Amino acid sequence: MALDPAFVADCPYGPAGLLMDDVLRVDREASLVVARMPTHDELPLTREQRAHPVRHPRHVSGGLMVHMTGMVAFVHAYYVLDLRHAEGWIGYGGRIHGARFKALARPGEPMELECRATQLRRTPTSILARYDFRFTQGSAVVYEGDQTALWQKVPAAD
Repeated sequence: MALDPAFVADCPYGPAGLLMDDVLRVDREASLVVARMPTHDELPLTREQRAHPVRHPRHVSGGLMVHMTGMVAFVHAYYVLDLRHAEGWIGYGGRIHGARFKALARPGEPMELECRATQLRRTPTSILARYDFRFTQGSAVVYEGDQTALWQKVPAAD
């Protein structure tokens, strides 16, 4: 499924910060989503690299990959947890338990961003979620992460 305009409108980041173009899989039962991220030379941080073909080849920045964990977790929150930013829900990363950069992701071939919730603790106004992330480019695993985020329903302003 391509990005739903309602999802894009509900996202706390605009399309230039969302940086994905498709939701490839939603498996509510497995608490899993997979999204696609195009990679190109004009990505944030990538375009600022002083690239050298051997010493510093152009690549998707590790910092940008960490940002993308938040974006694909928002896909999970929207499609699996049914949280809507427009209804007051917002999430923030709380802890990176592990981040492993396994290979350079080079501009060109899109990356597939997989996010699976491994633990969820719910109250009426919050969800503490632990996620496993796996980002691939072709057959190569480029990033694996284990992170915790807190989703909260913020009360409406009076």
